[in-house]
Amino acid sequence: MRALLRGAAVLIGLSALPTAVLAYADLLPEGFDLAILGFEVSPSVDLPHVREQLTSGGPLRIVAFGSSSTEGIGASSPAASYPARLQADLNRVLPHLAGGVTVVNRGVGGEHVDDMMRRLDRDVIAAKPHLVIWQTGSNDPLRGVDLDHFREATVTGLRAMREAGIDVVLMEPQWCPKFDATPGSYRFRDAVREIGAEMDVPVIRRSELMRSWIDEARLTRKELFAADGLHMADRGYALLARAAADEIIRDAGPVKVAAAE
Repeated sequence: MRALLRGAAVLIGLSALPTAVLAYADLLPEGFDLAILGFEVSPSVDLPHVREQLTSGGPLRIVAFGSSSTEGIGASSPAASYPARLQADLNRVLPHLAGGVTVVNRGVGGEHVDDMMRRLDRDVIAAKPHLVIWQTGSNDPLRGVDLDHFREATVTGLRAMREAGIDVVLMEPQWCPKFDATPGSYRFRDAVREIGAEMDVPVIRRSELMRSWIDEARLTRKELFAADGLHMADRGYALLARAAADEIIRDAGPVKVAAAE
């Protein structure tokens, strides 16, 4: 009864003082729709700079930052890498953008977090992208990087990009036979997820996606993995690009896109 009376009092106050709606919204009954009072409530947007480009008509510039999975090791050609396929996928579903979508590949095979931090300013921030997809955590366990150091460096990099006015999406390490055989490797995957949750940064859960593609028989292991047992092959990169495109569209908030082919 008290909750109902408090809610009624708040509603009366809000009807008299519309500008107070945000300050008192937490006191309203759970699930109350402010739209009935004539207020528009904007949805949460994780990628505000991307959304601005999509709503204004572009162009949209993305940097794919990472190691060999970004460079495209395991793919039959550069055109089969996930950044190249991502550019094609986004241009297909966002045909209204003047100038289109450009995805710049800044992947360098074999790098761990310190290597990437050393070229963050030159290869990423200087390119002035609206969005960075940072694929990280794959080489760190294989090269003996301390987990706490990995976390600290990753957070530092994310803050630097945000301060430069860049949206960021993280991409976690892959699921693969070599990781399965490396003790503690998936702790880096978990760290990427935890950092994303702590800093409100979207995470492309690549490890989880790869397992699901096998479980759902979308790919065989031979189609998913390159011969080295570490990198992805063409069909895996194609599905990863589609998943990344879906993540970007979702995190930019409601926008009009063309139907996927």
